[in-house]
Amino acid sequence: MRRSVFSYPYIVWMLLFILSPMILIFYYAFTGEGGFTLQYLVSALDADNLTVLWDSIRLALYTTVICLLLGYPVALMLSRMRKATATLLSVFFIVPMWMNFLLRTYAWKVLLGAYTGILYTEAAVLLGMVYNFLPFMILPVYTILMKLDPSYIEAAGDLGANGVTTFFKVILPLSLPGIISGITMVFIPSTTTFAISQLLGGGMTMLYGDLIYMKFITEQSWSAGSALSIVLLAFVLLSMGVMRHFDKDSSGEKGGVRKW
Repeated sequence: MRRSVFSYPYIVWMLLFILSPMILIFYYAFTGEGGFTLQYLVSALDADNLTVLWDSIRLALYTTVICLLLGYPVALMLSRMRKATATLLSVFFIVPMWMNFLLRTYAWKVLLGAYTGILYTEAAVLLGMVYNFLPFMILPVYTILMKLDPSYIEAAGDLGANGVTTFFKVILPLSLPGIISGITMVFIPSTTTFAISQLLGGGMTMLYGDLIYMKFITEQSWSAGSALSIVLLAFVLLSMGVMRHFDKDSSGEKGGVRKW
């Protein structure tokens, strides 16, 4: 009974800042001037809005793939280094995350506007998303790789496997939990972001988060914004369900806990 007392603040937090806003969103999404209505939800599913949603998913997929291609080799190299060296280098990925998200994005806006011609393009938005979310790919992969049992690597070598074969047959399968965690941590926020596209896209690249922001702030239409938010919430929950399914499938392939 005493232990349950410590959960009360968390329960209150959830009620105030998670459950209450969700109730308001659903209330406004299904409420019009005449009471209950599906008008806003139907409008949220029209072709134009779904096109914006697809553009957001497409850029989020690009961001996730690029972060994986860049982040996995970095995580692998860090896991091969001495612990002190790897910790020091990890700081360079963590320190920028301590700064304000908007501040980092504004810095890229200045850099891209001064030295290149890609500002206010989709490429600039993609660059900003990769930069901001790359650490969320590196850290979970690195955490898994540094816990792999070295005996698996040694056994692969004893059986005649070269470096490439060892990587694809041993290291990569055993690191799948970290990869899936990284994909989840990058793909979900990439799909829902809006500040990056506004600052680096300059209104030329419309993402679903921008659409929701416009409905709530610019048009002051809480019902339309809430309906769009429900559609996005449904997609996010579906994506998390898929990621969780793959995470369960890969959980049986985890290695030991000793560093290699």
